[in-house]
Amino acid sequence: MRWMKVMMALACLGVVSACSVVTGGPLVRPGEPTGVLEIANGSSHTLTVILIADCSGMSYGLNRLPSGSTIPPGRSYRFTTSAGCWDVSAGLAYGTTIYETRFTTQVRPGRLTRHTVTGR
Repeated sequence: MRWMKVMMALACLGVVSACSVVTGGPLVRPGEPTGVLEIANGSSHTLTVILIADCSGMSYGLNRLPSGSTIPPGRSYRFTTSAGCWDVSAGLAYGTTIYETRFTTQVRPGRLTRHTVTGR
């Protein structure tokens, strides 16, 4: 019976870990200081996808913009994140073509880190 409980616990842990890989993990990790990552759209196209993942993550994960949200040219969006290294990918929609801009950034505790996406 004990063996069965251990196997169930490991299976649950595997599911939780897989979710972190798929989603890119939480932007704010419990107990860590936070900062703000601002993505500004300096292109002439609308940003429709922002992917953000911890630099040590295995995947960029899912879109971090709220459902139905975009970042039009000249506008920006702010994300509260744990301080540290983040990989970011921003998608520019242009007709049926998607252009991506990727960068790595350091978010400092209590500070605003701003990046302007200009496209290709």
